[in-house]
Amino acid sequence: MAADNTSIYSFSASTLGGEPVGLDRYDGKVMLIVNTASECGFTPQYAGLQKLHEQYAARGLQVLGFPCNQFGKQEPGDAAQIGAFCEKNYGVTFQMFDKIDVNGPDAHPLFKFLKDEAPGVLGIEAIKWNFTKFLVDRSGKVVKRYAPTTKPETITDDIEALL
Repeated sequence: MAADNTSIYSFSASTLGGEPVGLDRYDGKVMLIVNTASECGFTPQYAGLQKLHEQYAARGLQVLGFPCNQFGKQEPGDAAQIGAFCEKNYGVTFQMFDKIDVNGPDAHPLFKFLKDEAPGVLGIEAIKWNFTKFLVDRSGKVVKRYAPTTKPETITDDIEALL
């Protein structure tokens, strides 16, 4: 578990446009935080994530995408290319952040926190692949981690329970 004085709201990240965003902006919201990639077999999940955003944003869901190139180099583009790809191919309007690492010594502190709070199968913290998802409640507590194979549309009951 993370230190008691650490909360998800203490982290920040830069958007694809380079704007720093503190996660305290999402205090009181339900968050679905996902590491993404444009050239992955799971890339079509962008459509499901966008649908969740459209369906639940007005009720307080924030989908947050974090591109990552650590798995098979499946996110080779720069911020402009990633943004254009997501918008053109999937109509993404949810918040996308700049490319980060999610594992290893250069892992973004947010993902270190998420992995500590919601270890994977058998307690293994490392993220196995792109499109691993973390569901965070309105108080900032990480409530569930989903495997890359879990399609966004299958977690609507969990999201609705938190909204």
